[in-house]
Amino acid sequence: MRVMGIDPGLTRCGLGAVEGRPGAPLSLIKVGVVRTPADDDLGARLVAIEAGIEQWLDEVKPDAVAVERVFAQHNLRTVMGTAQASAVAILCASRRGLPVALHTPSEVKAAITGSGTADKQQMGTMVTRLLRLDAMPKPADAADALALAICHVWRGGAQNRLAEAVAKAKTGPGTTPAAYFRGQGRAGYSRGTTK
Repeated sequence: MRVMGIDPGLTRCGLGAVEGRPGAPLSLIKVGVVRTPADDDLGARLVAIEAGIEQWLDEVKPDAVAVERVFAQHNLRTVMGTAQASAVAILCASRRGLPVALHTPSEVKAAITGSGTADKQQMGTMVTRLLRLDAMPKPADAADALALAICHVWRGGAQNRLAEAVAKAKTGPGTTPAAYFRGQGRAGYSRGTTK
């Protein structure tokens, strides 16, 4: 499975791609950042981020995209910029029909280091070790993007298999989930709920 991780940000949007599967060594495909000048117009910055992500998607050809889930911060301006860059990343992947997974920072930290409170240095060290790199990826946004991709390789595959098994159990043998929901209409989406 080839996964592209995106650590969204307006000034530096971290991008990293890895290939592998749970229980097997991982391979680095590419790592870097898309940068935009802080004094540029917001629209121009988002267009630059979109162009950078699109170029990466063309080159990397991932099977899935993992994006850091935006969470509330004390600095509203920072969280808004992060959310806008995140939306661009989700849009770029979805436009191509790629599955997009959102992982929280603590989920990624726990997957990579075993602790949901790991710091940037611990994360960078583990990413370097897991990918057998000579040096820690810099800047930290690039290392964070690789961590997102690694987390999704390890957790995303299991999540996808679980979702497929649940869908298969609900639909019965020989029926696809899409066919099941078409046959059920809107009621198929609200099974098990009461009005």
